[in-house]
Amino acid sequence: MDTIPILIVDDAPLFRHGVRAAVAEEVPAEFTVVGEAADGTRALELAITHEPSVILLNAAVEGLDGFEVIRTLKRRVPGAAVIVVADREDEETLFYAITYGASAYLLKSAGADDLRDVMRRVARGEYLINDRVLSTPLVAARVLESFRDLAHDVEPEVEDLYMPLSPREIDVLGVVAQGNSNKEVATILGISDQTVKNHITSIMRKLAVNDRTHAVVYALRHGWITDTPRARRGAAAPGARQDSDAAEGDTAAVR
Repeated sequence: MDTIPILIVDDAPLFRHGVRAAVAEEVPAEFTVVGEAADGTRALELAITHEPSVILLNAAVEGLDGFEVIRTLKRRVPGAAVIVVADREDEETLFYAITYGASAYLLKSAGADDLRDVMRRVARGEYLINDRVLSTPLVAARVLESFRDLAHDVEPEVEDLYMPLSPREIDVLGVVAQGNSNKEVATILGISDQTVKNHITSIMRKLAVNDRTHAVVYALRHGWITDTPRARRGAAAPGARQDSDAAEGDTAAVR
């Protein structure tokens, strides 16, 4: 079985040793540490050379230009998922982590099982940072404001006659754009958490984006959603369950 290559970027040798120890506990091995870096220059060199699937990144290490390094790493190594590691919960760090495209945000106090689970999931393409950010009210408000700014700063796209998202997917994306977590979206639309996840996965696939931040920006730019989610006729009241939505087909709506 192929192992998942990971790169550790942190100026604390003890932390890097701890990650190696956590990786070594798995039998058979799931992960391989392909490199360690204590500064930004070395991190970029190792990332380009080894093309890791996962990069554990302390964005405060010497030689890194703040969170801009995440964008640089993802541009130079497109297949890498970046996990931002931090000493403590910090709303500012959370905000910039999602803004610059991190896949997850992890505290250094996390246990080995949690670390391995996060690395495993981001390597599969999951964006775990979204729920964490959007469940933090102040960060959610800033992210929403960024959505609006990004949509306004970019030239409007040519209006398409074909809109690939279904009406229910537009509903879901509109509620996400208000800064709601998956659980809150489920409650507002009267569907299950899993149905929300299924819709978001489908939305990202159809729009060819990597996370729901960019899905919201894309939809705002095209005028499919506004700052206030549109009311859908026949939508269930909050608390009602309409899991039949999960079976809704991918039939695209035509303007």
